[in-house]
Amino acid sequence: MQTEYDAVVVGSGPNGLAAAITLARARWSVLVLEAEETLGGGMRSAPLTLPGFVHDRCSTIHAFGLASPFLRSLPLAEHGVAWVHPPAPLAHPLDDGRVALLERSLEATAATLGRDGSAYRALMQPLVAHAPALFEELLGPLRPPTHLRALACFGPVALRSAAGLAKTRFRAEPARALFAGLAGHSILPLEHALTSAVALMLAVAGHASGWPVARGGSQALADGLISYLRALGGAVRPGCRVASLGDLPPARAYLFNVAPRHMAAICGTGLPAGYRRTLERFRHGPAAYKVDWALDAPIPWRSPACARAATVHLGGTFDEIAAGERAAWEGQHHDRPFVLLAQQSLFDPTRAPAGQHTAWAYCHVPPGSTVDMTERIEAQVERFAPGFRSRILARHVTTPADFERRNANYIGGDISGGVMDFWQLFTRPAARLVPYRTPAPGIYICSSSTPPGAGVHGMCGYHAARAVLADLARYARGS
Repeated sequence: MQTEYDAVVVGSGPNGLAAAITLARARWSVLVLEAEETLGGGMRSAPLTLPGFVHDRCSTIHAFGLASPFLRSLPLAEHGVAWVHPPAPLAHPLDDGRVALLERSLEATAATLGRDGSAYRALMQPLVAHAPALFEELLGPLRPPTHLRALACFGPVALRSAAGLAKTRFRAEPARALFAGLAGHSILPLEHALTSAVALMLAVAGHASGWPVARGGSQALADGLISYLRALGGAVRPGCRVASLGDLPPARAYLFNVAPRHMAAICGTGLPAGYRRTLERFRHGPAAYKVDWALDAPIPWRSPACARAATVHLGGTFDEIAAGERAAWEGQHHDRPFVLLAQQSLFDPTRAPAGQHTAWAYCHVPPGSTVDMTERIEAQVERFAPGFRSRILARHVTTPADFERRNANYIGGDISGGVMDFWQLFTRPAARLVPYRTPAPGIYICSSSTPPGAGVHGMCGYHAARAVLADLARYARGS
C-alpha cells in the first residue's frame, strides 16, 4: 500500500507537536490529527470569564520551557513566541508574614530562607552548576548515563521523600514550606520516595532558566510550534477524532499522544493482548480542580514580595501541605488544600484590559471528584491576601470532569498523564527497553504517560520520534 504520509501523529499537545517537528526536521512528511477544534492540548487559551480576559485552560507557567533541550533548540521567536520572565519564579507566603522566594539567584533565595540559607545553598549549588547535564539526563527514558558527575550530585538526594529531605536538611519553616510546595507538583504524598526529585528539578529550572510564561497566553506557544511545523512542511488537522486504526491514513509510523487506555481502545487487536491489558491497567492519580478569575485589580497580598512572582504556592507550613496532598491521594478533600496560583497578567499585560488582571488557582482532589472546591480555594487566597474576594469580577470553574471533557487524555481530571511514583516513573506506560515503542511494528506512544512525564517540555514526543527514526534506519539496514 502506498503511504500518504511518512508519519501520522494523533494529538496536538506539546508532545505530539514535538514528535511531529522532530520527524519533519528529518524530512519526513507528517500529519497531526487533533480531536478538538482548538489545537495545542494543554497549551490552549480562551476568554473563560469576560471579554478581553485571556485565560490558560491548563498549562501556564512553563517551568521547563527553557530547560527543555528540545524546546530550546527551536527558533520559536521567529514564530511569534515571546517568553516573559517574572522577577522571581515562585513565592511561598506564611501566616506570620514571612515569604520564601525562589529567586533566579541562589544567593537571593538563600537570603529569604534565614538560618536555612546556607543549607539550601549547599543542596542546590552543585545541581544548578550541572543544570544542562541534568536536564539532558533526566528529561528522557532510563538509559546509560553520560553525565556521571551530575547524576552523582542528584541521585542521593532525589531518591528521598520530600518529607525526609526537608526535615533533615532544613530547621525552619520557610525552607521546609518552600520545598513542600515544589514537591507538591508531584501530586504524590510527600512521604513517598522520589518526591524530592520533582522539587529539586523545579528548583534547578527556576535558578538556571526561570519559570516563564508565554506572552499572550499558552496558546501562543502552541501556535508557535504549529507555525514551525508547517514551515517544515508538516500538516495539522483539527476536529479529527480518531476512534480506530481504520480512521487513519496510510503511513509508515503512527505516534499516539494519548492516554494509554485510549491507545488500547483505538488500536484494539492491532496491539498484542498482553500489552493492551498493560495499557488498560495504567494508573492515573489525583485530579485538578481549577478556578479562573477576572479581577479589577492585582491580588492584594499581605506580603508585597508575592507580587514579584507569577507563581504563588498557598498552603502554609510543610505539615499542612503534606496533609492536603495526602488527603487527595487517599480519596479525601482537605479543608485547607494546597493551592497553586498563577498571576500572569502582572507581567504580561496582554492577558487583561488595562488596569485589570487575570489569575487562576487549582488544588488536587481525588480522581473524578464532584466536590465543589471553589470556596476552599478562595479561602486559601484570602488567607494570604485579605480583600481578594472583593476584587473578583467573574470566575470560571473547571472540575475534574470538565478537564477530561475538554482533553480526553486527562483521565478523571488527572492532568499529569498518570501516577509518577517509584513503580511507574520509568515504566510508563509499560516496562520496555524503549518505552515509546509498542510490540506492534510502526505503532508508538508519545504522550506524557511516557518518560519523562508531565510538563510542557516536548521531550516525550522528541524521544518517541527518535525511536521511530532509529527503528526505520535499522529496518533499512535489514537488521
